[in-house]
Amino acid sequence: MTTPRDRDAAGRARNARPRDASGRPLPRGAAEGVERVPDDLVLTPDEAVTRAQELLDAGRPFTAHEVLEGAWKAADEPDRELWRALAQLAVGLTHAQRGNARGAVALLDRGAGNLARWVGPVPAGLDVRGLLAHADALARRIERDGLAGITERDLSLHLREGAV
Repeated sequence: MTTPRDRDAAGRARNARPRDASGRPLPRGAAEGVERVPDDLVLTPDEAVTRAQELLDAGRPFTAHEVLEGAWKAADEPDRELWRALAQLAVGLTHAQRGNARGAVALLDRGAGNLARWVGPVPAGLDVRGLLAHADALARRIERDGLAGITERDLSLHLREGAV
């Protein structure tokens, strides 16, 4: 017998299952777990970048991905692709944090490729060039050396220009 999936009235999967800090699902009903991003959370671009940066700085790229994914789903064209690229970068960091080198490289490269195609004004002070450089350097390092020696600092992104 299978457990029915948690879905909303429109049939979309909901975000109800508890997760650990790396975004791994915990058993249903587990009392532990990190605070989740509500499925219906809508933030301005500036608020989304601020919240995602706080989560990245706290070593929680999966939850940062959820914030960026919310911005992606709420954005109008052509901004959707920018937010999708940022969410993909955060998933790449999540894969690295979980020990999945192949997944990390794939998502960092995919996110960077989508971000490199961005044209137009950049919202919320995003540092597109810095994000591209970090994602590419990290992906090449993981390809070359694997995940050995990768630090929490490596698994963070500085989303805004001038951030350190």
